[in-house]
Amino acid sequence: MYKFLIRPLFFLFDPEKVHHFTFSLIRFVCKIPLLPSIFRSVYLIEDKRLERELFGLKFKNPVGLAAGFDKDAKLYNELSNFGFGFIEIGTLTPKPQEGNPKKRLFRLKEDSAIINRMGFNNGGVHEAVERLKRNKGVLIGGNIGKNKVTPNKEAVEDYKICFNALFDHVDYFVVNVSSPNTPNLRALQDKEPLTELLMTLKKENSNKTTQKPILLKIAPDLTEEQLLDIIDIVSETRIDGVIATNTTISREGLQSANKSEVGGLSGMPLSNRSTEVIRFLSEKSNKSFPIIGVGGIHTVQDAMEKLEAGADLLQIYTGFVYEGPKLIKDINKALLTR
Repeated sequence: MYKFLIRPLFFLFDPEKVHHFTFSLIRFVCKIPLLPSIFRSVYLIEDKRLERELFGLKFKNPVGLAAGFDKDAKLYNELSNFGFGFIEIGTLTPKPQEGNPKKRLFRLKEDSAIINRMGFNNGGVHEAVERLKRNKGVLIGGNIGKNKVTPNKEAVEDYKICFNALFDHVDYFVVNVSSPNTPNLRALQDKEPLTELLMTLKKENSNKTTQKPILLKIAPDLTEEQLLDIIDIVSETRIDGVIATNTTISREGLQSANKSEVGGLSGMPLSNRSTEVIRFLSEKSNKSFPIIGVGGIHTVQDAMEKLEAGADLLQIYTGFVYEGPKLIKDINKALLTR
């Protein structure tokens, strides 16, 4: 129904406007008695065999929603009705910011892809915290970043602010230094500044009564040498894992007319590269840390390839937009037959 009726209708309109409309629609529908229960009965598979335990957390199933979809933690309770095992909110910054000028979100229908240059648009971490206080048992990841106006030499303070504000309200943290849409952000992936940032957050973590897992989200455009640096950094800082990968700046092999738009590319064209990064990290590190695989998961086969490459959990975003919630159920059903 989604792919043949709802998606064609939504794809007639501007993608960012449709995103906000969809949020309003899901929120409205989920207020109707019994409908949330119906959604869960259709899409949610509850089976002990799907549970995963990583960095001290128990995930009901290994398929999560990637950051960027519910940036401001406005809809995580409702979205959990579609079968996700966990939901990552953000990227959040200390201060609210509008993000980049519109138009900044583009569908590449011929490529089953999206280009975005949103620019960490969000209402600020403190607004999100108020919404997270209404969590009804959803396992939440908090994806954190820096404000656009904050110079890189002061970026650590932005991450600390977000970390401390969210600490009591999320289950794990994701350090985002890999978005291509904030000027110079990716420079923080260099070994020295990244090590400093992660060590600072580890220190903040150690000062808490209990600790929360800290993961690093990396770009798919890193060289093998840079990926080896990531493995060294994870070992040195002893963070809990890596999310591979964010969007790409590559445009190789695209067919769509708007393929040259500036921004990060997600969706099917990213699938092979993100899987390559997962495999490289897993093999070169001797699987010494957990990996959440994300990037171009549109089919059950895509999901299985990432798990076979070394991913422990999965996240979808563009695949959710193109394939609908049935994709989550199909992946979990396939996992039960492995």
